[in-house]
Amino acid sequence: MAKTPPTSAWTTTRIPDQTGRLAVVTGANTGLGHETALALAEKGAHVVIAVRNLDKGRTAAALIAERVPNAALSLQELDLGSLASVRTAAKELADRHGAIDLLINNAGVSHSGKQRERTEDGFELHLGTNHLGHFALTGLLLDRLLAAPAARIVTVSSSTHRVRGADHFDDLPWDDDYRAFAAYGRSKLANLLFTYALQRRLAGTGATALAAHPGGSATELMRNTPRPVRMLSELVLQTPEMGALPTLRAATDPAALGGQFYGPDGRGQVRGYPELVTSTDRSYDLDLQQRLWNASEELTGVRYPAV
Repeated sequence: MAKTPPTSAWTTTRIPDQTGRLAVVTGANTGLGHETALALAEKGAHVVIAVRNLDKGRTAAALIAERVPNAALSLQELDLGSLASVRTAAKELADRHGAIDLLINNAGVSHSGKQRERTEDGFELHLGTNHLGHFALTGLLLDRLLAAPAARIVTVSSSTHRVRGADHFDDLPWDDDYRAFAAYGRSKLANLLFTYALQRRLAGTGATALAAHPGGSATELMRNTPRPVRMLSELVLQTPEMGALPTLRAATDPAALGGQFYGPDGRGQVRGYPELVTSTDRSYDLDLQQRLWNASEELTGVRYPAV
């Protein structure tokens, strides 16, 4: 039997009415992204399910429609590991929508193999997909976000941004001594560096950039971990429904401010209800933020307009 949340806990019951708002959620076919899309649809938002596999996207949309019969849903093909796909998706979204109220940069990959893998464009897999893909998508959609009265850009990071080696930015391709888990952590640290740098650029526009992390959540990202780890995870990790709450709070809480970071309130931020948290000192390093920003523009070819 599910426990009753404390009266002070932030849950989906606190999400304001989202009628008339357009939300783009990357990786919305499963896990945290699916729960985020479902909660927004329940509150009346038109949700764009942006996914690499359209068949899985259709299945996700059907599941949401079963729960929310009048849900406003649409699909968008998007492979964040391909800059060509990102550009096509951004153009199609911009052509269909005059304004975007919410961009939830949720999708991510986690590869546990010893061999380094690359994206279609030759980037290290984690950085290329989890950071550079979202960096490019956000930049290409920025005019549509600025056209909304109070757009929010929420990028999903992870507590793994704290792992040893996550600040390995002097060698973006990671040519030597590659470690997959540290590379994943680096991509999640990049999500935070991006968010904080983006918020400074958005100051005075009405749009805001925030970040969130789900704590320990049993999602499809665990599918590449060894079976014993997956089995243990199912016992100690929280559900995707709980894991999505920090993202939803960052996206919808009227009191949330640009540059804030939300995560679970339990011990070690592994489980619990969403609260305002802090990230590592390295994530607030202005010089590192700028160096990563410059490199990201160079690697993706996406230059952010002055705002």
